[in-house]
Amino acid sequence: MLIVQKYGGTSVGSPELIRRVAGRVAHLRASGNEVVVVVSAMGDATDRLVDLAREICAVPVPRELDALLATGEQVSVALLAMALNASGVAARSYLGTQVRVRTSDVHTRARIEAVETGRLRDALGAGFVPVVAGFQGVAASGDITTIGRGGSDTTAVALAVALKADECQILTDVDGVYTTDPRMVPDARRLERLSYEEMLELAGQGSRVLHLRSVEFAAKYGMVLRVLPSHGEGGGTLIDREGRGVEAPLVSGIAFNRDEAQVSVARLPQSADLAYRLLQPVAAANIEVDMIVLNANGDGTADFSFTVHRDDHVEAMRLVASAITVHPHATVNGTDRVAKLSLVGVGMRSHAGVAARLFETLANAGIAVRLISTSEIRISVLLEETALEVAVRDAHRAFGLSGND
Repeated sequence: MLIVQKYGGTSVGSPELIRRVAGRVAHLRASGNEVVVVVSAMGDATDRLVDLAREICAVPVPRELDALLATGEQVSVALLAMALNASGVAARSYLGTQVRVRTSDVHTRARIEAVETGRLRDALGAGFVPVVAGFQGVAASGDITTIGRGGSDTTAVALAVALKADECQILTDVDGVYTTDPRMVPDARRLERLSYEEMLELAGQGSRVLHLRSVEFAAKYGMVLRVLPSHGEGGGTLIDREGRGVEAPLVSGIAFNRDEAQVSVARLPQSADLAYRLLQPVAAANIEVDMIVLNANGDGTADFSFTVHRDDHVEAMRLVASAITVHPHATVNGTDRVAKLSLVGVGMRSHAGVAARLFETLANAGIAVRLISTSEIRISVLLEETALEVAVRDAHRAFGLSGND
């Protein structure tokens, strides 16, 4: 089998951890597999580089910030290649510019457009384990780019797709995808298998195990993903097209996100272009909008609410306040002390009553719902942040997701 493995920053955070990763790769290689390894920067190296840049200037030039951040992975791939060679496994390190992970010409959030596999195939054919820097690539201009949040996961999936690998393994500090965060709900249980649809929803709604872009990439090309613990044993979680099919439970997992903020406008004159006039300046500022609710009042006015990332709250409020200045009776207010809870499961397609059970559970706990959004396999609610932990625990219990249920 040809396997692409990705190790995150916590997995390679020290020389001892790097040697342990080398041992794991060596074992996989000794089992008769071809292996390509993608590595993130060590520990919190990327954060430290960002802090260093901001000590120089408050707003670094994006091109130079990418050149700086890419050095984090350069250290980790070289050290892991050294560790592999020292253990008797021939290995070579490669940066994104050497492999030619070709990206769009957008700094700090580039998109992967293509991967040139010639050099990797030559290395595999010569018996080497290629160790590739995640998170980075090269634009058509020749400039170094970085891929943004979750970039190493996305790099690994892109390499797996380009090489037609049998499987892409994401090795991390957890032993799989759980029904919810076990730090909040200790009896949460590991899920053995999920569909791309379910993992996309979980990742999009706040689950931190896999980044949304990497799952989107895998789903588009049908690349099998497996989440495994980077140190120790465990069956992990398999993610593919099938998921659990007809045996899928009503709810597979609960994701949550604390990085939410709400913007609400009251008493706007109703019109066909109301939503456009409010959201157009927000979109022009590259602010992503998540949940949206429009309520028509009986007096010809309407109330409009939406959510954005907490970091964008102040700017979104400013833009909306500017957009409604022509309406003297309209008011805008908001809060960044809210959180989103999402139930996810393909079983929702064929079962009624999921929303009713969720709202009953929240009502019994005295928790008010501020906004609601749904898809075929997801129900999301916006809550006061202070109520999130109780809401997650009670919903987890109500839908029978605990390991003891």
